[in-house]
Formats: sequence, C-alpha cells, structure tokens
Amino acid sequence: MKNSIPASHMDLLTRPIHGVLTTLMTNGQPQSSLVWCDFDGECVCVNTTLERQKGRNLSRNPNASLLIIDPENTARFIQIRGQVEIVQVGALEHLDEITRKYTEHPHYYGYIFPLEKREHETRIICRLHADRVTLDAIHS
Repeated sequence: MKNSIPASHMDLLTRPIHGVLTTLMTNGQPQSSLVWCDFDGECVCVNTTLERQKGRNLSRNPNASLLIIDPENTARFIQIRGQVEIVQVGALEHLDEITRKYTEHPHYYGYIFPLEKREHETRIICRLHADRVTLDAIHS
C-alpha cells in the first residue's frame, strides 16, 4: 500500500484503539507516545499540545509514524508514515470528542486532566497525511 488506507483496516482508525505515535527528537532519536486517535475522512488525527514533547518535535520536524495494533488479533496492524499538519482551530472540541470515544467522560479537562492545566496548554490536532501505509502481511 502506498498512501491509501484500505477499508479492511479502517476499523483500526475508528474504534477506540490506542496507537503509538513516533516523532523525531532534535538529535534524530525517535520518541514514541501512546495516543488516542481518530480519522477525519482524509487523515488520522492525534490531539496533543505544543508544550508536550511530541508537539515540540512535530513543530520542528513534521515527519511521523503511527502504529495501531488490533487488540483482538495482534497479528493485524496498520502503520502510517507521513507528515503532520498542525491545526489549532477546533483542537479543544476535538479533544473532548475523542475523550468521549475513549472514555465515559464528557470532557478531557476536569475529568482526565486537571481543569486548571487547560490555560497553560496550547491544544493542537496533528493530522497525519499518509505517504506510506503498511499492513500486516497476513491481512494486506
């Protein structure tokens, strides 16, 4: 697969399955984070802040990789490599949407993370534009 996400693996992007987002540190070393993600019809989206390591890394270097493994069949996975577009507009609303997808809580701040921390963070949506999509050999 070059850069399209096949229907056979779309459920991995739309179900509440954690992914591993890998970005690059200033010294070129990879840095991986467990993330919530969703799909906006074009790109896989991850929500973070400009202040967290992955946000700082992506602001400097937009290259990233996202790996999602099916928890019901760990031989089934999707890896998406590409460049991230950072979007601030609607990021807080997006965060609450994925909070409801992954948890029973209506909002992130005040339920998952302290409400008073919200004013110290700049929320962003990281839209991963797929340059390469790799699937497990069994299901590709």
